[in-house]
Amino acid sequence: MPITPACDTDITIIKSQLGRLPRGVEGVAARCKCGAPLVVFTAPRLPDGSPFPTCFYLTQPAAVKGCSTLEAEKWMDDLNRILGEDPLLASKYRQAHTHYIQARETMGKVEEICDVSAGGMPTRVKCLHAVLGHSLAAGVGVNPIGDLVVDKLAERDLWDQETCRCEVGQRPEDVAAAEAQQHAEAHPDGPVA
Repeated sequence: MPITPACDTDITIIKSQLGRLPRGVEGVAARCKCGAPLVVFTAPRLPDGSPFPTCFYLTQPAAVKGCSTLEAEKWMDDLNRILGEDPLLASKYRQAHTHYIQARETMGKVEEICDVSAGGMPTRVKCLHAVLGHSLAAGVGVNPIGDLVVDKLAERDLWDQETCRCEVGQRPEDVAAAEAQQHAEAHPDGPVA
């Protein structure tokens, strides 16, 4: 699970995606096809001291909206039913819970959340955003519910990994172009020879 440092362009994009300054960003855990942050790796303790269990935080607006759509349609009820009926799926979901905690603890152990993962793991599904973020960061096969969310979003054409659905201004090349424009406006005479 490669986590890359968040550069200034990443932070600019994440701020645009969230509509606020991101808190506790330790790096980028998954990227869109265009290179924009998709999932950020967040510190288990935020700068203000608050414990924060959701280390894999989904930021890409189309993916976030897709998860919200599925949640509004009560698809989690189906997932919880399947989870209760399939012992193998339940076992793999418990393993995903353990993986999540181990990944978060690479940044330090926070006692208040030491046994808490995210998204309802290990026994239920309560947040598709969290399990999708984990699945995208960890890769296929680690979080079986997150993998089902990936498939359902693509099946419904709400979001998929093969298509960039980043909004204008939220792709790395958009940020670079905006920065170049700002620089040109600040220095209209160009470089001094």
